[in-house]
Amino acid sequence: MSTNKKIPYGRQHISEEDISMVIDALKHDYLTQGPKIAVFEEAFCDYIGCKYAVAVSNGTAALHLAALALGVEKGDKVLCTPITFVASANCIHYCGAEVDFVDADPRTGLMDLSALERKLRESPKGTYSGVVPVDLTGYPIDLEKVRKLADEFGLWILEDSCHAPGGGFVDSKGDLQKCGNGNYADLAIFSFHPVKHIACGEGGMITTNSKELYEQLCILRTHGITKDPERLSRNEGGWYYEMIDLGYNYRLTDFQAALGISQLKRAEENLKIRKAIAERYDKELDHLTMEIVNPEEGVDHAYHLYTIKSENRKELYDHLRAKGIMVQVHYIPVHAQPYYQSLGFAKGDYPNAEKYYSECLSLPMYPTLTNEEQTYVIEQVKEFEKTLQKI
Repeated sequence: MSTNKKIPYGRQHISEEDISMVIDALKHDYLTQGPKIAVFEEAFCDYIGCKYAVAVSNGTAALHLAALALGVEKGDKVLCTPITFVASANCIHYCGAEVDFVDADPRTGLMDLSALERKLRESPKGTYSGVVPVDLTGYPIDLEKVRKLADEFGLWILEDSCHAPGGGFVDSKGDLQKCGNGNYADLAIFSFHPVKHIACGEGGMITTNSKELYEQLCILRTHGITKDPERLSRNEGGWYYEMIDLGYNYRLTDFQAALGISQLKRAEENLKIRKAIAERYDKELDHLTMEIVNPEEGVDHAYHLYTIKSENRKELYDHLRAKGIMVQVHYIPVHAQPYYQSLGFAKGDYPNAEKYYSECLSLPMYPTLTNEEQTYVIEQVKEFEKTLQKI
């Protein structure tokens, strides 16, 4: 294929039906706070298998509101993973609380649950108030195990599922637990950024099975304002509202929700395509020196990203980029960022996370990746492997 065309690591796909749905929403009376929001939320609940969903302006807003609803405040200390986008940890700082990290599983990059247990047992009881596990790359973390520890140590769980709509894990009873279904986490969040499974331009969703948390999130999403007669201290007329909490304007627009509704209709089909692309990568790259992060038995990987690990990651990255294959690294450890180092974290604090970062590379993975494009990616990875053998 022509090397003039760049192949991204991920990208959105906008269909004619998507465009039609957005145009239809734009022609209706409401651009925001309209009927499409509730339709999208209900459809997302059905897809994930949870009771409640709250649509918001983006994934970071979802994290912030979730932390607020869970009561995170100054004096709290919350555990997170270093291998994630910075927003997973930042949301705790937004609330004035502190973040601490748990080292990564050296193979998957997920939070190491053995390290989580050690940290909790070695710390005075009550040190931590919550934990933010991340379904990295679409590889779901075992929330049943997290829940067991959370219950023992009095923690809430905020699951960052931005990479994993449609993914899940099989629990100890043999039941498939979909990411974000609320059976183990108190709250879960999703992102509708263009490279994610469901694209709204920007957008996010918070899911839960708690009516109390759901109602609090709805208030916080819209300036802390309510017109619900049962929550008003008094009622002066149909126009009357009260601000009962310090909230934010984190609303999603109706035309973004319309796009999300349309995208959600083919989410399962696109997930199957992602898995087929991953299966081909697995088969074609299995014999090479680099490591493939295959899911273990009982893991239903959502494949937001397809990750390989190489001791020659920088050279492989440069080689593929030079060939028009726009691979990416996910992620620079959060504790290595200057802001977090200014808080006292340092290189060497989480060696497994740092090792994972030094080797991980995300290959192109999205439903519209053509067979020809994937063939080209595979060929160039193999070409790089040949150069290593000559050294």
